[in-house]
Amino acid sequence: MAQEQKDQQHPLWKTDREIVDGLLTGEATDLNLAELARLRIRYNGFPGARDIQADLDKILKQWSLTEDALFERTRSIHMESQPYKGRGAKRDDWS
Repeated sequence: MAQEQKDQQHPLWKTDREIVDGLLTGEATDLNLAELARLRIRYNGFPGARDIQADLDKILKQWSLTEDALFERTRSIHMESQPYKGRGAKRDDWS
């Protein structure tokens, strides 16, 4: 018998939901692009948080980006500047 996998609640859902809500109404600034990429990585393959995953897809479309283009741009952003400077930049918060 195959066991159905139940969706999980991500422990950072609440704070991530606030970030995603801001991205939905925001513009594709360097910081917002970095946040979008970070959250795409965090929720990639996560069994739950379907609302956040759907909204991340929506933001990509709003900003006319593919995921590959997003990651290419954010790699450049991170090489050229520090988009999280002054926001706990030393904190590793990817997963």
